[in-house]
Amino acid sequence: MWWLILLVILAAIIGWLMLDFKLGRSHFIRTRTRRDYEKRMSDIELFSRGPELFDQMFKDMKEARASIHVLFYIVQDDHFALRFLELLKGKAQEGIEVRLLMDQIGSHNVPKSKVKELRDAGVEVDFCRRVKLPYLFFSSQQRNHRKITVIDGVIGYLGGYNIGKEYIDENDKPELSPWRDYHLRLEGEGVHDLQTEFCIDWHRATQKDLKNEAKYFPPADKGSIQHQIFPTEGVNIEDFFGKFIDEAQSEIIIGTPYFIATPILMDALLGALDRGVTVKIIIPNNADHMLVKEAAFPYFRPLLASGAKVYQFMDGFYHAKVMVVDDHFCDIGTANFDKRSFFINFEINNLIYDKGFIQTLKKEMEKDMAASDMLSESDLSSVSVLTRLKERVASAISILL
Repeated sequence: MWWLILLVILAAIIGWLMLDFKLGRSHFIRTRTRRDYEKRMSDIELFSRGPELFDQMFKDMKEARASIHVLFYIVQDDHFALRFLELLKGKAQEGIEVRLLMDQIGSHNVPKSKVKELRDAGVEVDFCRRVKLPYLFFSSQQRNHRKITVIDGVIGYLGGYNIGKEYIDENDKPELSPWRDYHLRLEGEGVHDLQTEFCIDWHRATQKDLKNEAKYFPPADKGSIQHQIFPTEGVNIEDFFGKFIDEAQSEIIIGTPYFIATPILMDALLGALDRGVTVKIIIPNNADHMLVKEAAFPYFRPLLASGAKVYQFMDGFYHAKVMVVDDHFCDIGTANFDKRSFFINFEINNLIYDKGFIQTLKKEMEKDMAASDMLSESDLSSVSVLTRLKERVASAISILL
């Protein structure tokens, strides 16, 4: 009889989780606000290695004269994160306005003592997307996955890198190092949109409104690259990506650590293959989370059968979030090609419409493909029973992976 009671309890818990998630997401979708920014002109620099990125970012922070606004999904508790936090503390002690916003779950490792130390030094610190009633499970799953840095309102950063030693190629797991990712540095009109997004997330976390403070939005010079900041909150990405895939005429390249497509996007990719478009997908060979590798297999089988090329990155861990369509459009940001980014997380991407920049990006992606092994149909036709079981479990919870 005890097992029957256990099953009833388990079923009740699963039912509550499903109902909580459904009601929580429905409530959020009804109350969220959508923001569509215009195309801007900025100078944009691409970084694909953590050490080089953070050397430049920390240099810009050290030279800040008015304000530093930082939002990261993950800030770790290690020597590199300590270096980052000490830099922020030092700038606050110089009299610079410093604000640090972190995702509550993603940055749960940051010690309370360090937060107090930062606040005592003058840094304004807070956590966003807190777990709260009435939708405990949904709020625990909806993360702020953005990475935004704005310095003096004139220099901006966004992309895939977080703060921790693994992001500067010092991962404790050798198979996940070096860390391959893409991050952007902006100067120009687009920085104002990054600043606006930071202010919106800051207001949600603290109830303090910075959007109307002119000092955070100094006059911006036009840059040389046309682009568009694209923030999303659990909707919009699927339709947007589908539109660009449908418009592709020659080539689509997708780079993502997790490939968990929706029916709409699968139809779009298969349709592109049917009309002769080359489709290339770059993924990591080594997974950093359980089930995410197996979750992709059911999507890869029909894509491979239709002629897609899937590259498994072998030289460390591949964490880039990028899509290139022909030679006229690319997307770089924080959103993975998976259902969590499409339907749950807060993300921010940058859509770039510049052939010169796209050629630079494609050269980097060619390096990624050269450091990869090709996945074949036969690789996925003879997987073990355990792998098939993992695929089924992953499919059942794919939106949460």
